[in-house]
Amino acid sequence: MSEPVRLQRFLAAAGVAARRKAESMIEEGRVTVNGKVVRVLGTKVDPTHDSVTVDGEAVVALDHFYVLLNKPKGCITAVSDDRGRPTVMDYLPNVPVPVKPVGRLDFYTEGVLLLTNDGELAAKLLAPASHVPKTYHAKVHGHVTPAQLTQLRAGITLEDGTVTQPAEVALLPSESKHSWVAVTIFEGKHHQVHRMFEALGFRVDKLQRVAFANLTFHHLRVGDARELTQQELNELRDVVELPRGPVARGRWRAVREATDMARRARAKARDEAEAQATGDGDGDVASATPPPEARAPHAPRTSQGPRSSQGPRSSQGPRSSQGPRSSQGPRSSQGPRSSQGPRSSQGPRSSQGPRSSQGPRSSQGPRSSSRPSSRPGPRSSERPAQQGRSSFGTRGPAAKRGQGRSSGRRR
Repeated sequence: MSEPVRLQRFLAAAGVAARRKAESMIEEGRVTVNGKVVRVLGTKVDPTHDSVTVDGEAVVALDHFYVLLNKPKGCITAVSDDRGRPTVMDYLPNVPVPVKPVGRLDFYTEGVLLLTNDGELAAKLLAPASHVPKTYHAKVHGHVTPAQLTQLRAGITLEDGTVTQPAEVALLPSESKHSWVAVTIFEGKHHQVHRMFEALGFRVDKLQRVAFANLTFHHLRVGDARELTQQELNELRDVVELPRGPVARGRWRAVREATDMARRARAKARDEAEAQATGDGDGDVASATPPPEARAPHAPRTSQGPRSSQGPRSSQGPRSSQGPRSSQGPRSSQGPRSSQGPRSSQGPRSSQGPRSSQGPRSSQGPRSSSRPSSRPGPRSSERPAQQGRSSFGTRGPAAKRGQGRSSGRRR
């Protein structure tokens, strides 16, 4: 660009905007040349000597740079994102010149994507009048019939009433139970391939763009990027009928392994920020919940706690007073045992488990006075009646008086 060129072309070449947008900026008075506002289209500037600014910022002509990326799914086609989502720029480390995507691919769509700072070429490639071919491989949920393929080739009516232009469609060989279809379109409607199959009642499970104009993803792994070669650039400019002039050296490359650590670090930072935001939200909810002592008063839990403290329950054979379950006999739920007089005279009850610790049981009178000789108990409790020897080795009637209680304490 050593010769004088028109101002709008200079701005497009510098990557400020496409040529049409640059013309609007000139008419709005946002562009100055050598300190003077220029509103006349077609004004020529010398890139070497003239000083050009847009909105007060200097514009310097940069060498054109062209990058081909095999976009992976899970990132957006943008230079940056205010929501912190991964972008295609995460896969272009140390790119020597700022570049922008030409067109866009959906978040879950992968395949060929061109990035450049050549605004003129980008505008030509995206213009509907250029009819640049774009080829996709789509995995369609279900089986597409030949008649439906014919509909896609002729053009199909979308849900908003628009009719697509004729497309090139063919079934791809596959072992999947679902159909793989190759679709080449010559226009760029929003989500066009998805909408074309949805008009036929299908859902697209996977979508890959395998070619954009003359550029393909061959010999380029998903997540890798490289600079265009001179031959690729010349053919690409021929597609949109632009003169050959810019240079593409084809030297710069980027592999996905070189960006793994940086992308993982950014992903970790995003996850931590989301976790912190979620924690703050939970904290707000927790702070809105009153502490237990500030809530409405309820009956103290201790009144419901051990059932032996519930007044009348103690006379009904509370559960806590049943002792170990290994003790035989009916459960306390079969009636108040303390009120069953004969029960106190049924010796086996006192010897089967620590009945002496059963609260109300102790109020039924001394157990030793109720049929001590019929109490089966352990052998040590029978010996005082037969030999006059207590379990502690004492002799005489005193052993009989303490016989019941001593055996109960041992148990």
